[in-house]
Amino acid sequence: MQTVTVSPKYQVVIPKSIREAMGLQPGQKLRVIEYSGRIELIPDCDIKELKGFLKGIDTRFEREDDRL
Repeated sequence: MQTVTVSPKYQVVIPKSIREAMGLQPGQKLRVIEYSGRIELIPDCDIKELKGFLKGIDTRFEREDDRL
């Protein structure tokens, strides 16, 4: 686990090893979420990058009668 410091302008630097592991690029957008007392940064991806990410998912399941 690595530690970062919040600057007087409330900025933090993401450590190089994390940036490289996540493939982050300068100018890339991240979503910031507060969850259970912690801060999570989630890379914001273009909707085009999501194409096909559910390929092969099993869609066979019973539906309720009013959901057909």
